[in-house]
Amino acid sequence: MSTRFKIWLLPALFYAAFFYWYTDFGGPLSDAEIGEFVATMQTNGSDTEVTAFIEKFARQDSGRQFLMVNNIDMNENPPDVEGAEPGESASSLMARYMEHMIPALLARACHPVLMGSAIYPAMDLVGIEGAENWDQAALFRYRSRRAFLEIVTNPAFRGKHHFKTAALEKTIAYPIETDLYLGDPRLLLGLILLAITALIDSFSLSKKARQKKETAHSV
Repeated sequence: MSTRFKIWLLPALFYAAFFYWYTDFGGPLSDAEIGEFVATMQTNGSDTEVTAFIEKFARQDSGRQFLMVNNIDMNENPPDVEGAEPGESASSLMARYMEHMIPALLARACHPVLMGSAIYPAMDLVGIEGAENWDQAALFRYRSRRAFLEIVTNPAFRGKHHFKTAALEKTIAYPIETDLYLGDPRLLLGLILLAITALIDSFSLSKKARQKKETAHSV
C-alpha cells in the first residue's frame, strides 16, 4: 500500500464513518414505528391532542433531516417548580431542561446549529399580536423525525419539560426541511478534509520530487 494511498484512505474512512453516523438511512417512519411511538406517548400520559398532533407529524415523514426554528422569550419572574430551588432564574431552569436535552440530542447526531440573543424588537411583524419582543433565537438540527420522536417520547423528557415551560414567557417552535443548507457538517467536513488531505498529498509529492533531484545530483 503506497504512502499516497494511505494519505487519502484514512480521511475517506473517517468521513464515511461520520457520514454514516450523521445520516439516518432508515427512510420514512413505518406504520409499526409510529404505532410504537404513539403507544409510548399514551403510556407516558401525554395529552390526546398532543399525541394526535405528533402522530400526524410522524405520518408526513419524508425521511430527511430537519431544523427546528425556535423564538424564545424568557420569563423574568418564573414560578417555583418541583425539582428546582425556590426563586431560580429562567436561565437556571432552562439549564436544568437542557441537561437532559443536550446528551439526548448529541447521542442521535442532533445538535444546535446556531444560538443568539435578540438585539432589537421584531422589525417585520404581520398578522400576529404580542410577538414584538424576543430574547433569543435558536436552530436545532434533528437527524430525522425518528430521532426527534425517540427524544420526545422518552419519559425522562416529560420529567424535565416543566422546567422549560416555567422558564418561558412565550415561544414559537416549528420544523423546516432545508432547500439550502450550506452549514451542513457533512459538506463542511468533506471540504475541510479534502483541503487538508490535498495539502498533505501535495507536500508529500513535493518532498519526493526534491529527494529524487537530490539523488540525481549526487549521482
